[in-house]
Amino acid sequence: MARKRQSPESIAKVLRQAESGIPIAELARKTGVHENTIHLWKKKYGALGTPEIREINELRDENTRLKRLVADLTLDKVMLQDVLSKKL
Repeated sequence: MARKRQSPESIAKVLRQAESGIPIAELARKTGVHENTIHLWKKKYGALGTPEIREINELRDENTRLKRLVADLTLDKVMLQDVLSKKL
């Protein structure tokens, strides 16, 4: 089953509702996510607002993209070094 990524606005809304005293089980049923997911959001994002959550997600995505880029460049470097060593 494909994972649905929640928007920062919806995560912040769920966390505000949880802080106001609505039971986690009811929030999970309303939003269609598992209770554990809401607990993870509380642990990860705490009292952050929507802009901060959005920024964290953007930074995480950029970090993932840059890690892939470094891995690709490292692989290219290794392949070129192997080719050069075989020619000499």
